[in-house]
Amino acid sequence: MTNTNLQKELAALIGSDKVITDPLELKYYSYDSSFEAKLHRFNPDAVVMPKSTEDVSKVMKYAYENNIPVTPRGGGSGETCGSVATQGGIVMDLSPWDTIDEVDMANMQVFVRPGVIHGKLNDHLSEFALFFPPDPGSTRMATIGGMVANNSSGLRAVKYGATENYVLGLEVVLPNGDVIYTGGKNSRAVKSVSGMNITKLMVGSEGTLGIITQVRLRVWPKPKARGIALAIFPNLDDAPATVLDVYQSGILPSGIEILDDSAIKAVNLYSPELNLPDAQAILLFEVDGNPASVDWEGARIAEICKKRASEVEWATDPARMTALWKARSVTATAAARVRPDGSRIFAGEDISVPLSKVTEVLRRIKALGEKYGIKVVNYGHIGDGNVHTAPVIDPECEAEVAQVQKLTDEIHLLAIELGGSTTGEHGVGLVRAKYAYLEHGPAVDTMKTIKKALDPKGIMNPGKLFLMEEDSNA
Repeated sequence: MTNTNLQKELAALIGSDKVITDPLELKYYSYDSSFEAKLHRFNPDAVVMPKSTEDVSKVMKYAYENNIPVTPRGGGSGETCGSVATQGGIVMDLSPWDTIDEVDMANMQVFVRPGVIHGKLNDHLSEFALFFPPDPGSTRMATIGGMVANNSSGLRAVKYGATENYVLGLEVVLPNGDVIYTGGKNSRAVKSVSGMNITKLMVGSEGTLGIITQVRLRVWPKPKARGIALAIFPNLDDAPATVLDVYQSGILPSGIEILDDSAIKAVNLYSPELNLPDAQAILLFEVDGNPASVDWEGARIAEICKKRASEVEWATDPARMTALWKARSVTATAAARVRPDGSRIFAGEDISVPLSKVTEVLRRIKALGEKYGIKVVNYGHIGDGNVHTAPVIDPECEAEVAQVQKLTDEIHLLAIELGGSTTGEHGVGLVRAKYAYLEHGPAVDTMKTIKKALDPKGIMNPGKLFLMEEDSNA
């Protein structure tokens, strides 16, 4: 089928106003934030922007009958080529479908469409003194559909867990166009063990099993108070040891972030007014809850940190908390400053390791950077062992591109070697699919069986999560 015929038939199905056909506009859908997408653009044949479950069902039935690949897409801010059309076909842009259908205060849940932005959802929920706890960091870009598809977590995962802990039910359009409801078709219960847990199966499946068209989320009361502790460590080993001490004291902060010396240098170059001290690590602890408990836990965390840290500060004043948090908030952007002629790339940026291995992995990544001649900035969510690495290169230099690809391969293999994962929260997509067997072993075969059962023609976001037999002999 030619692109022209495909585009005409899609317009006839759901209306020309919901179909993008202009070649220039299609190029905007050929990449995401990943380095892989900068090296190889993946052009779709058409883009559709459905505004109803019926629209999605029509497109999926058509695609299924004609063996056309379909790639779901949210905000396009992903870093793994998860929402790009690696085999052409149709990209289904769900970001315009951003309706908050209902806030059910009595039952502590909200019904939303996939394009709702995380930050806007929490802005709306705050009117009801509620919030959706997972915070992906990219709160003004990340869509709820994308968060569910990738099981996002982020800054508050230590205390509140990942997106999967809040998804009570889903409306999903299957590859053949059928519509199903998980978690109970008419349910508003927050607990159910009825039937197989298809909801959990869909969460984190990265659009390989169906299109999520509505999400029923559990929400929590918004905390009344918040505080932040900052601790400076001359010795890197003392940072994870302090985190363990805080846990063993019986305190569970809402977030714990780390900047190593590479990140401290980058932040000082980007925001010299912060004047961060020369140290091997900085820890930031966030605590939330009722005012009395926040004050007590903050004082206790500061006391524990002082055993090893050279400097500790605890704050509950909003302005001071913003100032303390700024170092972490600008780190991703600041990374590129460690090399004036370089750019930060998103590759190997999301490994997860046991807490006991954080110090080792930071040191070994630094050594790998030196081995390949690549500057790397390290930071992340130390509370759950999620380390973000930011290689900085000249992306126009073929030699550096080749070196950074070797570097990021070794970073992924290092994570598996240390009993961790190639991704803590950004997802697998295309870029990490080749590591599936190393990380999961024969369980990948079970994943493939499920994939083939729900998507026998292989049209749903092909090439993602793991390589099928036709793509690899892994």
